[in-house]
Amino acid sequence: MKREYCGVFGIYNHAEAARMTYFGLYALQHRGQESAGIVTWDGSALREERGMGLVPEVFNERHLSKELKGDIAIGHTRYSTTGASLLRNAQPFRVRYKNMDIAIAHNGNLVNTVELRSRLEESGSIFQTTNDSEVIVHLIAKHMNGGTVEEAVMAACREARGAYSLLILANDKMIAVRDPHGFRPLLLGKVGDAHVFASESCAFDLLEAELIRSVKPGEMIVIDKGKVHSYDMDMGKKRHHCIFELIYFARPDSMVFGENVYFCRKAMGKQLATEAPVDADFVMPFPDSGVYCAVGYAQQSGLPYEHAMIRNHYVGRTFIQPSQDMRDYSVRVKINPVKDMIKDKRIIIVDDSIVRGTTIRTRVKKLRELGAREVHFRVSCPPIKFPCFYGIDFASKGELIAANHSVREIERFIGLDSLHYISIEGLLKSVSTPDDYCLACFTGSYPLQCEGNLKSCLECGC
Repeated sequence: MKREYCGVFGIYNHAEAARMTYFGLYALQHRGQESAGIVTWDGSALREERGMGLVPEVFNERHLSKELKGDIAIGHTRYSTTGASLLRNAQPFRVRYKNMDIAIAHNGNLVNTVELRSRLEESGSIFQTTNDSEVIVHLIAKHMNGGTVEEAVMAACREARGAYSLLILANDKMIAVRDPHGFRPLLLGKVGDAHVFASESCAFDLLEAELIRSVKPGEMIVIDKGKVHSYDMDMGKKRHHCIFELIYFARPDSMVFGENVYFCRKAMGKQLATEAPVDADFVMPFPDSGVYCAVGYAQQSGLPYEHAMIRNHYVGRTFIQPSQDMRDYSVRVKINPVKDMIKDKRIIIVDDSIVRGTTIRTRVKKLRELGAREVHFRVSCPPIKFPCFYGIDFASKGELIAANHSVREIERFIGLDSLHYISIEGLLKSVSTPDDYCLACFTGSYPLQCEGNLKSCLECGC
């Protein structure tokens, strides 16, 4: 199972900063459904509200109109990739150091967290959470003596290794930073006279904000007293954008890494149809992740596009299985077949990935029971064989079906007539800057070396 990681949003110089951040987080809800938080600067101090759950469950009208005052705000919606699912790990994370209130919202994952945390604790730092974002705050504090907060942030980023797109409030300064590899997206925009930052452009669309550009890898943008300053942190690295933003994570109506996500996914589907055509009655997705690739496959192949599986959009993220004997309910409650479309049909299913294969196996078994004559499966990413250290909660290598089985073995396990994964070359044909992407989960070629301090690293067999 893939899980979303985090979304960040920030706005500077807007009278309704908290409310705009609320809507920005609403647009980014798909990136994290575990907790949400907003921090504002009210002119003299930071105010915060954080909670477990979805954005509309955490915030109410009182928070937005009375408690979260100020015209500067940052927000965060979270799924944990490091740190337990606890309120104390919800972000933005806020501290007071000397005469400065600091809050941080972080999307990504550091690969040297354990080393940094141990060193900081040896020098007297006391940690309140188990997430790696707090490590960055302590690094900033360590470098604050005698310097500016901008200098401290740059020094902290030179020590942190891994993926980080950061929004930081330091009193009334807003700071946006992106790691030198550019693993995670971060965008700059404007709405009226206000500057805005977000993980994806869909947040700008909701607010009718103008997308200006991406924050560059290795860039720090500081907004202070209405002035925008850009700093190159001189950590030049080859770009390694996360390809899974385009395959799965980003909303299809977003621009990410300068790419139109919708068009990229359609291109992946068209490439699949070119690589692995098959005579069939129709093409269908497993909603919702496979929809746009399936559209591309159908257009390229000339086959009808159908929705023979219907998703229940009202299933909550915390659906509880009634008993062990009824464990399949967790799959069946979310997606249900249109029975009369299945019998005696030759079906092509298009989806974004296969991680463990158990959920897909259950769904294919149901299609067989309903009389499907043939079931062919096309996957818009190559086989996932290696864990990710940079902020995607992929299973350990031992749980990744493609790491331990051939395509033909997976085909038999799921119960398919044929299975084809898009080739790496085909995937890269679907994006405009193919040299800029991280492919480590497919190839095992990691841009940042394992340091032996992450659970996933210990499990990857390196």
